Order: sequence, then structure tokens, then C-alpha cells
Amino acid sequence: MQAHDRTSTAIADYVCDEAIASERAFETARLCLFDALACAFEALDYPACTKLLGPIVDGAALKPGARVPGTEFELDPVQAAFNLGAMIRWLDFNDTWLAAEWGHPSDNIGAILTMADYLTRRGTAPRALTMREVLESIVKAYEIQGVLALDNAFNRVGLDHVLLVRLACSAVLTRLLGGDRDQVRNAVSNAWLDGGALRAYRHAPNTGSRKSWAAGDAAARGAWLALMARRGEMGYRTALSAERWGFCDVLNAGKPITIAQPFASYVIENILFKVSYPAEFHAQTAVEAAMTLHPDVAPRLDAVEQIVIETQEPGIRIIDKTGPLHNPADRDHCIQYMVAVPLIFGRLTAHDYEDEVARDPRIDALRARTVVRERGGFTRDYYAPDKRYIGNALQVTFRDGSKSQRIEINCPIGHRERRADAIPLLLAKCERGIEPKLPPAQWEQFRALAQDSRALEALPVDRFVDLLAPSGTLRSRT
Repeated sequence: MQAHDRTSTAIADYVCDEAIASERAFETARLCLFDALACAFEALDYPACTKLLGPIVDGAALKPGARVPGTEFELDPVQAAFNLGAMIRWLDFNDTWLAAEWGHPSDNIGAILTMADYLTRRGTAPRALTMREVLESIVKAYEIQGVLALDNAFNRVGLDHVLLVRLACSAVLTRLLGGDRDQVRNAVSNAWLDGGALRAYRHAPNTGSRKSWAAGDAAARGAWLALMARRGEMGYRTALSAERWGFCDVLNAGKPITIAQPFASYVIENILFKVSYPAEFHAQTAVEAAMTLHPDVAPRLDAVEQIVIETQEPGIRIIDKTGPLHNPADRDHCIQYMVAVPLIFGRLTAHDYEDEVARDPRIDALRARTVVRERGGFTRDYYAPDKRYIGNALQVTFRDGSKSQRIEINCPIGHRERRADAIPLLLAKCERGIEPKLPPAQWEQFRALAQDSRALEALPVDRFVDLLAPSGTLRSRT
């Protein structure tokens, strides 16, 4: 009999056998959870997101089921995973991992939290679930997605990074459901057999809102595969490596999937928090540089001759975008747009990607005068394991020949080297996004848990999710 694919076996061994001992990992997982929820609650202000929430068909709610934070919905765990996953990802404001493949490991949180809540409310969990188990599952999902992203560049074969969300969710949720090593491996093999979504919805001429719900879709599929595995559905030993028909030959240009380093807690301990600006992460330091230059440039916008952005090679590949921008999904992946707005207004918010702001002719005028170049040092530091910087430099030249200061920033707030600066901003992000939508007493309890790891870890999952019930009703889908 053929041996199992080594990658799937390594994932199953990690999920089933590895005890997370790093307190730093649990501390960071707490921050990741609260950051993701802040993103989710802020997304509820956008009808394009809320129209997708709720049961897939009217009348398909489930009681008791998984409660969707910030909403009135109580659903089956698969649809709940889609709901919360789409909310977390909607504004491109959740945490980020950058390597050969990019992605947002907090995309997994939608499925983890809702599945744990479902099991707790239904009384079907293999053990009494507390938020400690949720945090441990978060650590492991981040690690699976992030370590596989270190060497495997699915983007180079046209596949979207959300396939790693589906993979990580299928593994950790099978275990959360009480699955054994074989069942975890079965779920993972089916996740590989699903192939991968095309990146077309992230790039012109097809950039669209699917890039905001693709992670919710992947999380929901991971939850579905986990539930199937627990029912005894079979797996496939060589889903990756089968000659001609396996994932690697069909979708990965014949290249094997590699594991760059042993699974532990490296990824979550080095995660990048996006707390300053809702901008694609390769542009975060460019936006910060533009904010610095705003006071000097804004009074002289008509005199701007050229704007030069120096960036990393992945930044050029993903967000160097000229020509018309048709919607918010187009704009939040255009580095020229994300620099022009703060140069003009001294801000960059989620609303700045909407049509109302985008109609300002000064934005496209500055975009037309912007040159984007790769700087080799930024690219090298981007891939260096001990750095993982996301550097950008920005300088403006005026028609009279004068130049602004050249602002160079190697790593953004939220990088591990600037983590201390990020925590107050993360808490402010929670306050801005969540507090207006919760009754005052619930908000006070939630805020206390955001700063108390021990109290959070001891709390039953359903009691934590109950704190996130809204003070009003969700806006209409229409």
C-alpha cells in the first residue's frame, strides 16, 4: 500500500501531538482574536458585506447553533464559519503573513470560534471547551498556514492563498471535533483534492468583492470537510503526490509541497498586525511614509511633478496598478491609490476606497505621476527569516526641481520589532469597531478580557461569544 503524503502526515502529527508550551504564542493568539473581531464588527457598517450574512436560504437558522458575533444570527457551523470569516476579511484590515505565499492567518478564526461555540451550545464537544482550546487551535492554524507559505508560492501558479485557510481549518477543526490522527489526515487530504481558487478575483480586469469573502468560503469548506471526516469519510493517501492526477502535478507545476521548518508556534509569534491603515500589507510602510509627507505635499499638490515609490518585488507584483479602478476591491490593492489618498487628505480609512472619495480628481492625477520601482534591499529583507521586513520609500519631486524628504520605513507598526507600538492601536481598533455595537456592560467585560489572558482562557466559549451579541438588529440585507 502506498504511504501517505508526508505533508499531510506532518500536519496530522502536529495537530494531534504537539502541545503548545509558548506563553508568548498564547498571548499573541489573544491579540489576534481581538484584532480579528474588531475587523469583523467594523465590516458590519458595510451593506456589501451584511447582505451576504445569515443563513444561505431563509428559514435555515439553527437553535441552538453557532452564534455569529455582532449579529442576530444563529446558524449551523459551516454557514457560521462563512459569515464570520467574510466579516473578518472584508476590509482587508486583519493580520498578515508574508513569505513566498501571502495570506491572512486570522481568516481561520471565523471557523474556529464558531465551531467551538456550536459544540459548546449543543453539548456535543468531546470535552468542556474553554477559550484556551480556541487559542490553541488558533496557534496551530496559523502555524500550518504560515509554515506552508514559507516556500510554496501558490500565487506563481495562479492559485489563491485561501487554499491554505481551507487546509488549516480542516485539520484543526477535525481535532477540535474529537477526531484522531487518521481522521485529521483524511480531512486534510480532501482539502488538497479540492484544488485551489484562482487569483483572478484579486487582479484586473476581474478584481471584485469575492476577494473579501473568499476566505470565509475557504473556512466554511474546511469546517465541512472536518465534519465529514468525523462521520468516517475516507481520505486519499497520495492526494498531493499521485503521478498525473495529484495536486502537485495538476496544479503546482509538478513541484512537491515542502515544509520549510518543523511546526511549532513560529508564525503566530511573528505575525504582522494591521492596526494603522486598512491597506494591503505590502503598502503599509508606503502609507505611513505618505502620512509623514502630507503636511509638506498637500499645500503643493498642483506643483507635483513625480512621486517615486520604492518597494519590494512582491509589492510590484501584487499592488502596482495603473489604469481605471472600478471598485473598492480594486482600490485597496493599488499602491498608487493608497499613497495618493494620505498625501491629499492626511488619512486612509476603509471609507476612502468608496466611490464618494475615489471621484476626487486629485487622486488619479497623483496616480498618473507616480512611478513604482523595486529596490533590491527591500526584497532581500522581505524574504530574510530574521527580518521579514516590508520596506517602502517615498519621495516627491516638484515642478520647480525641489524635492520632499525621502522617507524610508523598513517595517510597519504591527511588525514584531514594533509590537509594543501596535498594542495600544489594536485596543483602540477594538474600541472603534466594537464598542458602538455592544451594550455598555458587555463592552466593559469584553474590554477587560482583551487585557487579561488568564480570565479569557478560563472562560467557556459560549459565554465569550454571548458577550458579542449586538445591542441592536443587523441592518437589512437589501
